[in-house]
Amino acid sequence: MKFLRPLINGIWKENPILVLMIGLCPTLAVSTAAINGIYMGLAATFVLAGSNLIISLIRKWVPDQVRIPIFITIIAAFVTVVDMVMHAYVPEMYKILGIFIPLIVVNCIILGRAEAFAYQNGPIESLGDGIGMGIGFTLILLILGSIRELLGNGTIFGFQIMPVTYKPVLLMILPPGAFLTIGFLQALQRYRGGKE
Repeated sequence: MKFLRPLINGIWKENPILVLMIGLCPTLAVSTAAINGIYMGLAATFVLAGSNLIISLIRKWVPDQVRIPIFITIIAAFVTVVDMVMHAYVPEMYKILGIFIPLIVVNCIILGRAEAFAYQNGPIESLGDGIGMGIGFTLILLILGSIRELLGNGTIFGFQIMPVTYKPVLLMILPPGAFLTIGFLQALQRYRGGKE
């Protein structure tokens, strides 16, 4: 139960994008296609889970005065692993995501969860929180990327879904399309959240 509750909260009740509204910059920038969302979400999930776990394990020995630099150093270590693995094994996606991979170090979701959750809770809860927040982030990136790709290109994961006569709504793969789509998703989450 210690692991499960924070995991579920991160996916829906405390979703970092729809509820907490943090991490919007990479969300809006990389969500032009579904596949981009999956890779960015997996990278962030790995960093969230790993850094939350390590921070919760060392929290009792970290002085308050230097906790933020220590958190950033731990997060940066996990981001470096992600950066090197993506560069080596998925270079095309690495080029597409570009600067947003190294910028995971200063992503508000990751630093915020380190400060608000991992520093206050034990390793099992912190790992559950990291995985839950990561899954919630990945799901929103996937949904956002799928909607934008479908309406903006007529495809999902590069496969043609819309008929050949479909005229793509180019606005959807541009920044205004990201804002419109995230706005609709946030409204839906708030509407559904009020029903529970």
